[in-house]
Amino acid sequence: MAAREFPTIKAIRSFVIGGVGSGGDYHNVKGGHWLIDSPISTPCSRWEKYRASRTSWGINVLGSFFVEIEATDGTVGFATGFGGPPACWLVHQHFERFLIGADPRNTNHLFEQMYRASMFYGRKGLPVAVISVIDLALWDLLGKIRGEPVYKLIGGNTKDRINFYCTGPEPTAAKAMGFWGAKVPLPYCPEEGHAGLKRNVEFLRKHRESVGPDFPLMVDCYMSLNVPYTIEIAKACQDLNINWWEECLSPDDTDGFEQIKRAHPTIKFTTGEHEYSRYGFRKLIEGRNLDIIQPDVMWLGGMTELLKVAAMAAAYDIPVVPHASGPYSYHFVISQPNTPFQEYLANSPDGKSVLPVFGDLFVDEPIPTKGFLTAADLDKPGFGLTLNPAARAKLIPSTYLLTLPTNSLGAPAVNGTGVNGTGVNGTEVNGTEHVEENPKAVKLGELSST
Repeated sequence: MAAREFPTIKAIRSFVIGGVGSGGDYHNVKGGHWLIDSPISTPCSRWEKYRASRTSWGINVLGSFFVEIEATDGTVGFATGFGGPPACWLVHQHFERFLIGADPRNTNHLFEQMYRASMFYGRKGLPVAVISVIDLALWDLLGKIRGEPVYKLIGGNTKDRINFYCTGPEPTAAKAMGFWGAKVPLPYCPEEGHAGLKRNVEFLRKHRESVGPDFPLMVDCYMSLNVPYTIEIAKACQDLNINWWEECLSPDDTDGFEQIKRAHPTIKFTTGEHEYSRYGFRKLIEGRNLDIIQPDVMWLGGMTELLKVAAMAAAYDIPVVPHASGPYSYHFVISQPNTPFQEYLANSPDGKSVLPVFGDLFVDEPIPTKGFLTAADLDKPGFGLTLNPAARAKLIPSTYLLTLPTNSLGAPAVNGTGVNGTGVNGTEVNGTEHVEENPKAVKLGELSST
């Protein structure tokens, strides 16, 4: 008996998500939010003018975007991520050619085509993040066509429950909400000298005392330290029983992790959220200098690539604990044997309550209750998400971004370059107002025929 004919990809649409607080750019939030406006050591903290707020150096400059992939049977899969207008441009001007007419089940093939076609300008960063969102939309589409949750498509559940730790500014709140542990951002950078080091130790000591000696406490260093400083601060905090030190070094300093592990062989070090593809993770895993790897499924290449990285890590008995990414991570974690728990990134402005990771974008995003979720919480087709009608009004179709005026001396169709700028045709991309299409504009994809 022949297999039934499977729907193919009919169309792909992309949108910039206007406003703040919705979608896959975690840091595109309102001013005053702990994620952007509390003391957090970053790679730009070495310059004093960029210490007060992470938005000062542009952490939210790209903003969120949203992808829909429609099959020939009318089923629509979708996903969100970060990348804003540049991401939409890549979706249509480059990656769309590999998708239209393709079988959505060919996730490995489609990833390889997009990854290899963008290798000359990609390999890491935004291009791979865009591929990630396309890949997640494909998995969502497959689950919906088959009427099954994504985790059932990638191996089924290996556990009935996911336990969470919480990343946020208040470990006492995380403990009270039922999370098994808490991770705090390190406030001060190496360039702030011995005084900064002392304040870091005092900061961590205060939090250790607030939650007691046995509650796991982790530290996120956000790529902002160097090898000597990491060795020094880890030694200074040995009596605080820090569960792990995260992302201490630049993602490119893979050899540095060998040095800090050699200096502190019994202390746990983790990294990976800003690494990309199986090629990027290969050296991190083979070195055996990391106790946990932490890929972000919305960045490293999507579910398709994350499964390859997880298999590689499993061969070295290294746990995989994804960075944030909400339900996309939850389906992965519950399906794999080497994923012991998951991160919840506190999305409330003060970090003291549990809110959806993607803000108001979806009406039914599962969130941990008392520090856990069960397989039953994920038992809906695809990733189980329903777009919020109110949020749909904030989706700006990329057709407005992918146009140029026919008269090169006329008013440009695009007046800004980012979600936080003036935006499209003089309107606020950060607001909810839609734009009128320029009747004299021509789509970029049509330029070759004009």
